[in-house]
Amino acid sequence: MSSTHHIVVIGGGAIGLCSAHYLRLEGHTVTVLETGRAGQRCSLHNAGLIVPSHVVPLASPGIIGKGVRWMMRRESPFYLKPRLNPSFLRWAWLFRRSSSREASARSMRMLQSLFAAGSGLFEELAQHDGMAFGLERRGLLMLSRTEKGAVALKEEAELAQSMNVACELLDGPALAALQPQTPFRDLGAVYYPDDAHLSPALLVEQLKSLVLRQGVRIREGVRFRGWERGGSGVAAVRTGEGTFRAETFVLAGGAWSGVLARRLALRLPLEAGKGYSLTLPAPEWRGTMPLLLTEDRVAVTPLDGHIRFAGTMEIAGLDEKISVHRLRAIARAVPRYLKIQEPRLDGELWSGLRPCSPDGLPYIGRFARAPNLIAATGHAMLGITLAPVTGRLVADIIARRPAPVELAGLSPDRFGLR
Repeated sequence: MSSTHHIVVIGGGAIGLCSAHYLRLEGHTVTVLETGRAGQRCSLHNAGLIVPSHVVPLASPGIIGKGVRWMMRRESPFYLKPRLNPSFLRWAWLFRRSSSREASARSMRMLQSLFAAGSGLFEELAQHDGMAFGLERRGLLMLSRTEKGAVALKEEAELAQSMNVACELLDGPALAALQPQTPFRDLGAVYYPDDAHLSPALLVEQLKSLVLRQGVRIREGVRFRGWERGGSGVAAVRTGEGTFRAETFVLAGGAWSGVLARRLALRLPLEAGKGYSLTLPAPEWRGTMPLLLTEDRVAVTPLDGHIRFAGTMEIAGLDEKISVHRLRAIARAVPRYLKIQEPRLDGELWSGLRPCSPDGLPYIGRFARAPNLIAATGHAMLGITLAPVTGRLVADIIARRPAPVELAGLSPDRFGLR
C-alpha cells in the first residue's frame, strides 16, 4: 500500500467530515458519501456541548433500574422500547453487562483518555480560514432540583474529581455570582470549567466548506446498495449513483452503521438513540453558559441570540419521527430549574438519531474480517465532543502510527466476532 491512497468515507456528519479533514491533511485522496446532505442528520441541531466532564457513560451502575421505571412514563428522559429483534436483544444484553461497576469504570478511563487526546483540537480547527463556529470556553453548569438529585450530583462531582476532572460545588450565592443574569431557582449546582459549547450547525457547515477547499470530494444524495468484497477486505461500495472503489474505507454512518456493517456479515452492536431539541429566539436571555438539568436530562445552550433546549434518549430503532410528548417533557422541565415560563413548542423542532454502543464507547478501529474497513461511529451523545479526536485517530490508524489512546478498548470487534 502506498503512503497516500484513495479513501472513501461513508457518512458526512461531524465524524465523517473530521475524518476527511485529517486524512486530506496527510495527502490522501478522499471521497465522502452521504445519503442526504452532509451534516444534516444527528450533527445538525444537537445541544452543541463539548463535555470532557462526561466521564460516566450511559451504561453505568443503576441505569437498568432507572430504565425500567422510566419505561412506564410516556415523557421519561430515557426510554428503551422492547423489541423481539435479535440485534436489539443482543445489544440490550451487552448494555446490561456493560452497566456493572467494573465495566463502567473501564469505560470511564477510556473516555478520559479520549478527552485528553482531543484537548485543543477545536482550537486548532478554528485556526483555519472561515472556521468560526461559535466556540465558547465558558464551562458547564449541572443543576439539580431535588435533595436526591443534589446528592447524586455531588457523588458524580466527587467521582469526576477522583479522575482529575476540574469541578466545583456551588451554593446559591456562588451560583448567582457566576451567572447573575440567569434566574435560577433554589437548587444544587456543580460547575465544570473545562467544558465548552458551539453551534453544531455552523461546525458541520464550515467543516464541509473546509474539506471541499482542501480537495475532498463530497457526493450527497447517494443511495447505498451494497459492498463488493475483494481479497480479505472491501473492494468497493455500490450505490445508486455508481460504484466507488478505494484502498481503504471509513464507516462513519452514524446510527445506520450497524445496518451497513451487517451487509458485510460484520457484527457491530449499535442502536439508534433518538434525541430532540427545541430552538427559540431568546432576545432577553442573558445567560452565557450552557446548563444541564440533571434529573430531567435536559441541556440548555445559548446560541447567538437563540436558546436551545435539548434532551431525551429514546432507543426505539431507526425511527426519525418527532414525538410531541418528548418535546413537551423537555419544555416542562425548564421552569423546575429556572424562574422563566415554560418554553412554547413554536420554535424549531428537531430530532436526530445518535449511534449508541452497548458500553457507551465509540467504535474506532479496523474490523478483523475486513482490515481495510475502519469504524468511526458509536459516539452516542459525545459525537461533537469527540469528532476531531476521532478524525485524528482514523488518520493514525491508516498511517499505522502509534495512537495516543489504547485502541483495543475501542475496537469494533470488542464484543466478539459472533
